[in-house]
Amino acid sequence: MAITYLKSGKPESERAEDDAKVRGVVEATLADIADRGDAAVRDLSQKFDNYSPANFRLTQSEIDAAMSKVAARDMEDIKFAQDQIRNFAQAQRASMTDIEVETMPGVILGHKNIPVQSVGCYVPGGKFPMVASAHMSVLTASVAGVPRIVASAPPQNGAPHPAIVAAMHMGGAHEIYVLGGMQAVGAMALGTQTVDPVHMIVGPGNAFVAEAKRQLFGRVGIDLFAGPTETMVIADDTVDAELCATDLLGQAEHGYNSPAVLLTNSAKLAKETLSEIDRILDVLPTAETARTSWNDYGEVILCDTYDEMLAVADDIASEHVQVMTDRDDWFLENMTCYGALFLGPRTNVANGDKVIGTNHTLPTKKAGRYTGGLWVGKFLKTHSYQRILTDEAATLVGEYGSRLCMLEGFVGHAEQCNIRVRRYGGKNVAYGTAAE
Repeated sequence: MAITYLKSGKPESERAEDDAKVRGVVEATLADIADRGDAAVRDLSQKFDNYSPANFRLTQSEIDAAMSKVAARDMEDIKFAQDQIRNFAQAQRASMTDIEVETMPGVILGHKNIPVQSVGCYVPGGKFPMVASAHMSVLTASVAGVPRIVASAPPQNGAPHPAIVAAMHMGGAHEIYVLGGMQAVGAMALGTQTVDPVHMIVGPGNAFVAEAKRQLFGRVGIDLFAGPTETMVIADDTVDAELCATDLLGQAEHGYNSPAVLLTNSAKLAKETLSEIDRILDVLPTAETARTSWNDYGEVILCDTYDEMLAVADDIASEHVQVMTDRDDWFLENMTCYGALFLGPRTNVANGDKVIGTNHTLPTKKAGRYTGGLWVGKFLKTHSYQRILTDEAATLVGEYGSRLCMLEGFVGHAEQCNIRVRRYGGKNVAYGTAAE
């Protein structure tokens, strides 16, 4: 087995140091929001965004004013994207059915899919206003039937971003706030004097947003850990270096810490891609960001076999995996750990990010090992219920239940079963004994 790293990123020890610094900042910030509420949120907004309006929540007239600034073509494009995302989310919702079955005569078991009752949707701003993130969280929550959808995004140049506001409103948000980063996540999760807390926080963000969600998990639900963008290109000699380099840098431009990995069994393609990346970085308008990400987090990994490529890919568990090989379906069939797959040279990660209909809020930092991405099912809770209809069933289940409770020493539990055996089966079972 031969796996060669032609280029490596920062060592894990340095990445861990970065994570530790973020943890400390977030912990102090959330404690401040919990303690001071609106005052803390306002201080943070002023500090990070130089923004301190009379009210962070937009009124309907402010929403209308922002939407009026969106160009007609941009509005049509947003509608098109939302149609694709809504269609797929509705199909996913239709696949989730409530069930009720009679498991034995007189015993009815079932489950209901109930929407989370309030959700806070964070839409990143920062360097790039992530209009598409509003579709992915707000609209999907709306399809799920969430009755209270709160959406928040940072200001751009001291004002709400018109296209983000339009996407939130058209997606079905009930409350829209102009707040960014940790202060937005903290306000929605913890609540303040003017923001009622929500039951769940969703949406991607930078390292501080992702860490805030991690620290808040338990107090509120979260969708998943969706931190800085990750991308992987799995390619063989069926494609060229320009395609590979473009797909890697297209995601590396997200931020200064966006891992991008080329995984290939072609030494020629690996070397040519490295050269092509250098060429593109000389002309790419976002090269300042993409170059830092590529230098610090970019990797080129050369394998001998497709099986090795599969093993490495599942170990890395990248958020986005672009597969361009002579056996794309084989990877689809065999890969188990990733955020989303993009199969074949005709598709690309940007399709999924913006318009094709799948959700772009995906697991990062190996979370693809235990969860998929955001989808309509994340906003639904599957709750079970049970009902016994006959005396015979109550007696039969009660006898088994009583003995199993006594096996564990739970006398009070056993008596819950025994009283049913006495009442519905006419059998005299003494307290503290198992029904026979």
